[in-house]
Amino acid sequence: MHTYQSLQHDLMELGIKTTDTLMVHSSMKAIGNVAGGADTVLDALSDTVNQGLLLLPTHTWQTWNCPDHIFDPASEPSCVGILGELFRQRDGVVRSWHPTHSIAALGQQASRYIYGEQWCRSPGPKIGCWGRLAAVKAKILFLGASLKTNTFLHSVEEWYEIPNRLADKPTLYRIRTPQGHLIDCPQHKHFSSCGDVSQHYDKVLPQLLERGVAIRGQVGDAESYLCDAAAMADIVGQWLKQDATLFDDSTPLTNMA
Repeated sequence: MHTYQSLQHDLMELGIKTTDTLMVHSSMKAIGNVAGGADTVLDALSDTVNQGLLLLPTHTWQTWNCPDHIFDPASEPSCVGILGELFRQRDGVVRSWHPTHSIAALGQQASRYIYGEQWCRSPGPKIGCWGRLAAVKAKILFLGASLKTNTFLHSVEEWYEIPNRLADKPTLYRIRTPQGHLIDCPQHKHFSSCGDVSQHYDKVLPQLLERGVAIRGQVGDAESYLCDAAAMADIVGQWLKQDATLFDDSTPLTNMA
């Protein structure tokens, strides 16, 4: 049985600092039995970065989300895991207004970090919350989750204008503000004729580990990886310049500079 104390120890052993900006992709099931369940995991994460900023994805791109394509940040459930769904409902947590790829934030300058998502027209522009991970030198923790969940790499592909990644025509979403107003927020959603390219994102892991961009550790029962967002963007960006079809399939990386 894992505890608050043991999980916090594991997080710090992995290299997480109290002042970090930390994005967490997670699998509660992978962590194993925890005294107090998911709330204990969130307590351990929050307190480990208690002088920094904790971020979790609260995406709503599933077909059952956002009836009539109206996104209400205050109430719309997340489709990407129990930890994010519980986290967004906690006291002090704020949620970005992106209608398909929102995040929830707690800590230093949380409201400032999430500001402006209503002006994004795609899931991961450089000016949005996902792009900012590199700008603020964030760390990305894959807590029992595969790098196939790495939304940040969707963003990197956007920056490098990789073709065949976004729908040509936007889908109209509207955001319901706390005052009840509706804001138009059309989105060029993720689309690729070769399928879900995120299923190939984990092919970069061996190279990231070899170069020290990712560190492997264990949190509870969960094999976990802590990654440097800015370094990941730099190195993957260079690979994309060499081969724009890098993530079209799962062919292992070879001869990458």
